[in-house]
Amino acid sequence: MLLLATKTVDPEGIRHAIEAGYILIGENKVQEFTTKYEALSDLIYSRHFIGHLQRNKVREVLKYADNIQTVDSLALATEIDKEMNARGKKLDIMIQVNTSFEKSKFGLHPDEVIDFMAEIRNMNHLNVMGLMTIGLFAATAEEARPSYKLLKSLGEQINEIYFERPIHHYSMGMSGDLEVAIEEGATIVRVGSAVFGPRIYV
Repeated sequence: MLLLATKTVDPEGIRHAIEAGYILIGENKVQEFTTKYEALSDLIYSRHFIGHLQRNKVREVLKYADNIQTVDSLALATEIDKEMNARGKKLDIMIQVNTSFEKSKFGLHPDEVIDFMAEIRNMNHLNVMGLMTIGLFAATAEEARPSYKLLKSLGEQINEIYFERPIHHYSMGMSGDLEVAIEEGATIVRVGSAVFGPRIYV
């Protein structure tokens, strides 16, 4: 599946993409979710939050998100579960893992993932769809391959333990390395600049 990463993209550009059939949209910033949701409220599309999420922003994000891909702590998962309980609904989530081991990136350490899954899998208002990672920032796409291979391996370990409720999705790969990510098992690739052009920051 192709998820369009729409950070800094104006609502009109996103509208064109949705009307062309690209209905999986990902936002990094809470404030962009808010303004774009209102501008695109007449359209039907799936909204994923793909940025780092602080606990105090959970309630705001849940007004708009169909999926949060960046759950990386027990405190955050607990807060989301609590808020969804108040709504009487269940939310699709993904666990973010730092498979590149870069200090600048968020996500669980790979060694923490199995235990984390054990902690959250019985939260009644969370549906764990899969795992998410941001590949190694490197000069070539090939250098990111080990970080994607590791994510897929972690998912297979989870499914060996929790075979009765397996995960099915691996969100990994972006514009510069999506081919490598797909080769390593990506089911969702997050593409922004390859579709919308270079990001414009103001």
